[in-house]
Amino acid sequence: MSYLSPVDPSITHYSVVIVGGGQAGLSLSHCLQQRGVDHLVVEKRSLVHAWRTQRWDSFCLVTPNWQCNLPGWPYTGDDPHGFMVKDEINAWLAGFVAQVRPPALEGVTVEKISRVGEADRYTVDTSAGRFTAGQVVVASGGYHKPVVPRMAERLPACVTQYHSAQYRNAAQLPAGAVLVVGCGQSGAQIAEDLHLAGRQVFLATGNAPRCARFYRGKDVVDWLADMHYYDMPVTQHPLREGVRDNTNHYVTGRDGGRDIDLRRFAAEGMQLYGQLTGLDGDTLQFQSNLREHLDHADAIFNGINASIDKFIAAQGIDAPPGGVYEPVWQPAAERTTLGLRAAGISSVVWCIGFLPDFAWVDAPVFNGRGEPVHLRGVTQQPGLYFLGLPWLHTWGSGRFSGVARDAEYLAQQIVRLGGLADQPVVATATIELRAA
Repeated sequence: MSYLSPVDPSITHYSVVIVGGGQAGLSLSHCLQQRGVDHLVVEKRSLVHAWRTQRWDSFCLVTPNWQCNLPGWPYTGDDPHGFMVKDEINAWLAGFVAQVRPPALEGVTVEKISRVGEADRYTVDTSAGRFTAGQVVVASGGYHKPVVPRMAERLPACVTQYHSAQYRNAAQLPAGAVLVVGCGQSGAQIAEDLHLAGRQVFLATGNAPRCARFYRGKDVVDWLADMHYYDMPVTQHPLREGVRDNTNHYVTGRDGGRDIDLRRFAAEGMQLYGQLTGLDGDTLQFQSNLREHLDHADAIFNGINASIDKFIAAQGIDAPPGGVYEPVWQPAAERTTLGLRAAGISSVVWCIGFLPDFAWVDAPVFNGRGEPVHLRGVTQQPGLYFLGLPWLHTWGSGRFSGVARDAEYLAQQIVRLGGLADQPVVATATIELRAA
């Protein structure tokens, strides 16, 4: 059964072309359909594919289910304060796709977007041919290129390597110890997954912050929502656009939700190191900053809790008492080297993120790091927009909780700036294009 609206193969011009069929692109499709704006969604794989293909088996949400609120498709299950696991997330998203029924082409790669001279239209060159559009929305996210350092090329051939996007479970890896590089959300959760599976884990840490799962009787996310943190636009954040560079806090929704405390893992046998910096033959090299990383994470943890304490006091809320986290383990000394063979390390999981790749967007809207410059998704290039990026507007912009608000705003701008009010939806015959 197809969940796509029919697309007429004879039509090559659309008022709007949306590049990317994840939650952002589909949210905008919903909003444009509500306004009767003709458009096409182009997805190089399949709709919402990343949730099926780039998550490990034990993956679950780190924010409570009630924050899952795509346009016209809120979470309606019986566990709003729980955390959906991978299969539940994909079932919920499948329902969203079925509701939206976007006019979409799957398995089609957008190869180049460019503006036609000074004409009021764009060309969208794809693996299925050329389309033109009055306006284009890039909703392909910002996680395009998995980051793997060049030192990976020099690891011994006997060491199996995966990026976090490829990791599925402990059984996937050969017998032996595992080096996990990076302790952001993915790194911390994958290290925990391997640790719980009984594997010897060596963790190369970074400066990722952490937060509590529950504090003073409620999920920390609930407290922050009450404090309107998730409504704060990037323009009012103390770091302004710099907040987009921040690493996400590590915490988990696994088994009903709990803190991730690397110190506790260390007390249970996980081996913690500072930042991985190099490889000399068989020997890994690290900075002597493990203690600094742990102290920084705990300071953020305690700082968030302190802000909740102030809110509770100011509002006169009756809540259980709070407290300050005290370290349950301290490194005896900084270790700056680790022999792969001596440690029995047979595999490495790189958890150091992704880089954006917008080389296919031919428009003068990028900064020196290749990131789009925009205000709430609207660029200075008329008719070109971005959607679904972290902190596009608020904390939830790249998440299930905030993308609906961003999509609604962009739909309003598209209609206003493009003069598209009361336009009919163009959709007749069906065409199916799938990836080979």
